[in-house]
Amino acid sequence: MNKFESLIKYLPLLEDDNIGTWIIDRENDGTPEHPIQMPFVNYSEMVHNFIKDVYDFEEKNKDFGLTRYGEILEKNGLEWGSKSMSEADVSSLDGQCVMALIMGAIRAERFCDGALLGLFKDGSIKKWLERLKEIDTNNM
Repeated sequence: MNKFESLIKYLPLLEDDNIGTWIIDRENDGTPEHPIQMPFVNYSEMVHNFIKDVYDFEEKNKDFGLTRYGEILEKNGLEWGSKSMSEADVSSLDGQCVMALIMGAIRAERFCDGALLGLFKDGSIKKWLERLKEIDTNNM
């Protein structure tokens, strides 16, 4: 079994999945009786499964040190931010750094609703998964 197989299996699934949609409360008026719910992203089942598999990978591969994703990104000259991460040239990054990008993207969602959606929609997640697939292929 390839090291990243549990994640690269999502590559074909990305093509046909809607990833997620913004839910915006247009029914309530903001009064105490009808408070407006903050907007949020309703992610697809595929995205929830992907997130679970990323955390499972982290749990099974403690040697990757993915709880320190920010340090790993910094060591590779990347900032933990959507722009820096999405523009990263991953062609020479190792598996640990690519996984740090993915973990950073998932963790960013906790601080900024829609951050993960943006990285799915702009093709960053796909690019990172393709790099993991390339790393696995080269290690066979």
